[in-house]
Amino acid sequence: MPFATLPRTEIRLALAVGLIACASAYPARAQYAQGVSATIEAASDERRRGLSWSEGDPVLRGSVSVPVVQGFSLDGTAVSLWGSDRHGGADAVVDLGGSYVRQIGGWRLSTEARYHLFPGASGLGYGEVGGGVGFLIGPANIDLNASYAPRQSSIGGDNLYLSALATVGVPGTPFTISGRIGRSSGDVRAPVKAARLRPDGVYWDHGISIDYLKGCWFAGVRYANSSIDGPGSRHAGARLIGRVGLAL
Repeated sequence: MPFATLPRTEIRLALAVGLIACASAYPARAQYAQGVSATIEAASDERRRGLSWSEGDPVLRGSVSVPVVQGFSLDGTAVSLWGSDRHGGADAVVDLGGSYVRQIGGWRLSTEARYHLFPGASGLGYGEVGGGVGFLIGPANIDLNASYAPRQSSIGGDNLYLSALATVGVPGTPFTISGRIGRSSGDVRAPVKAARLRPDGVYWDHGISIDYLKGCWFAGVRYANSSIDGPGSRHAGARLIGRVGLAL
């Protein structure tokens, strides 16, 4: 699968723009903020839906979310990948999009659209749309979400991701505990390209995390795993991921 490589000056520019003007990798904080919010952090891995996008290497991540009108915000995220094999040698991923959130009593409804760019590799970008519903059950916050990437040549078909997330704040402490489970599926037209997002076809991922927030500083530890087995299991097995950062 041939990939063209951007000049290094363009790669650095894309990274700089993304780190300054892109948005939340941990959208729960930015998604419901009343004003402009931003984060910058370091993490030991960039793992999404059970797959390591950074080949198990540490990453830097920058984000920003900008409210436009009540409930609607523009946001993005830039993450260093430093030559990810999964994404054709891309040096970064930049996620740009918008989201709308509406609170109705104890229910929270959301929709979003997002496009993923890969500086350092051409022809790999793809877009997806999603929606979700959240509600409270006692002290727990439950979110059910669906994201769909329509058929695109860069991902060898289409991709549907369904997930559930439960979050509980530990009373009297700055700690939050959360757990998630997700399922990836879709139609495969080009198996090699489809393996970027679904190396084992239909698969499940799951994880649990503990996060600490004190003032503007945050840190966390996350356990991530998936049902992927066989040739596609490289960088998809059990992993502990640490992170630390600053929220503005």
